[in-house]
Amino acid sequence: MRSRDLALLSVLAVWSLAPGAAVAQTAVSKPEPALIPDPPAVCDSCAEWNAPRKPFKVYGNTYFVGPNGVSAMLITTPQGLILVDTGLQQSAAVIDANIKALGFKTTDVKLILTSHGHYDHVGGVHALQRYTKATVLASPKTAQALALGEPVPEDPQVSTRPGDKFPKAENVRVVKDGEQIAFGGVTIVPHIVPGHTPGATTWTWQSCEGATCLNMVYADSISSISNDGFRYTGDATHPSLVESFRASIRTVAGLPCDIMVSTHPSASNMDEKLKKRATMKAGDADPFIQPDACRVLADGAMKALDARVKTELATKK
Repeated sequence: MRSRDLALLSVLAVWSLAPGAAVAQTAVSKPEPALIPDPPAVCDSCAEWNAPRKPFKVYGNTYFVGPNGVSAMLITTPQGLILVDTGLQQSAAVIDANIKALGFKTTDVKLILTSHGHYDHVGGVHALQRYTKATVLASPKTAQALALGEPVPEDPQVSTRPGDKFPKAENVRVVKDGEQIAFGGVTIVPHIVPGHTPGATTWTWQSCEGATCLNMVYADSISSISNDGFRYTGDATHPSLVESFRASIRTVAGLPCDIMVSTHPSASNMDEKLKKRATMKAGDADPFIQPDACRVLADGAMKALDARVKTELATKK
């Protein structure tokens, strides 16, 4: 058989990449070009946040591909990959390496979902979108931040984050609260939960292992932190945001929530869950399956907001 015929046969040999993967690839394929990251963000926590973390399957076709301190999720489908959040500017390279370590191709990413418009969560959008040609999905306010390359002016943290700039992103599709977005047999739903930022967005979908499908939640931050001069109870620059923030927290509490991952892994005790999973025995419950995780996160956020409101009202002039 001629060498040309042998080459053709090798290209036609299709193999499955990884358990739970649905993206077919050929045994012989053209190597991907190298991702070119944007200049790194500089902050006190950046090195810790961007330290490498081994990627792992969370459940079914959902994987964690982010670095140590900021989250990024990968959802695999027969039509391509969905990436949820991109971390810092320098996290783009870590995410790219983690996707490839799992046996997938980063250039198969077709959708990039975003949480809120701060550099530690959307800093890598520009580089990864440029590399993959994916469509970015964002809430109206997060889309505005991506167009500005910085937080929107009404962001509670804006004046204390002078370095919170990031490369602007294009080809951003604005999504509506509760919109059902079908892609590759997966339906993803954005839940816009303003408070921590005006455009904060929690995403939900289902992942399955055999006949068992679980409700996955990528929970955006609902913490009531801000710059020193900002008042959630309102002032001359803006009305009170307390009731809308409380509504956002209640939304997160009420989500169907079998497995929850937060935008910063520490907020959902990821390291503790991974340690427990590493020592699991046959018949043990998976520590990531925690149906009350969203309620626990929301309860803590509501208590913190109530304390913040009490302090603001006590000091209001």
